[in-house]
Amino acid sequence: MINISNKAQNYFVSLLSKEPIGTQIRVFIINPGTQNAECGVAYCAKDEVEKNDIKLNYNNFFVYVNRSITSFLKNSEIDLIVDNLGSQLTFKTPYAKKNILKNTVSSLQERIEEFLNTNINPQLLMHGGKVNLIKISKNKIALIQFSGGCNGCSMIGITLKETVEKKILSFFPEIKQVIDQTDHLHGNHSFY
Repeated sequence: MINISNKAQNYFVSLLSKEPIGTQIRVFIINPGTQNAECGVAYCAKDEVEKNDIKLNYNNFFVYVNRSITSFLKNSEIDLIVDNLGSQLTFKTPYAKKNILKNTVSSLQERIEEFLNTNINPQLLMHGGKVNLIKISKNKIALIQFSGGCNGCSMIGITLKETVEKKILSFFPEIKQVIDQTDHLHGNHSFY
């Protein structure tokens, strides 16, 4: 799935040797399947491994990838380019911007769930939050529920209108409205 050159693998091992024991690498894509797709590499501490992750084995380290983005990582490559100015990791993902959702999932409910998992939740997870689709009403209203750091967050209104609702309505024109069904509880768990 991800071809990591020997130079890049050695570089990762060197970087990880300076981190707490058990730290590995995470590969992610924000907004996969869109023209705004952004790929990245980050450290992944032991407690940041998620149940939806798959673990890829390399020489002396692991790479964690959320299962929902694996098809976007087809034929991807990570390399280390060294020149007179220094070194730089390159990450090539030829399928990151391809909208593959229509080919892989059939029902509207499944397509929206997949869309939330690949396009919205990676951003929300950075703040400890998540959004799930509860159901789609007969009137084509998407009922959603926030959890984790999004529950009770003071920014939830903006997240709902400017991120979740705007993206769902633009990608799924058959949906007429998005309604938040979360019973928001304010407290220490909230991001803001």
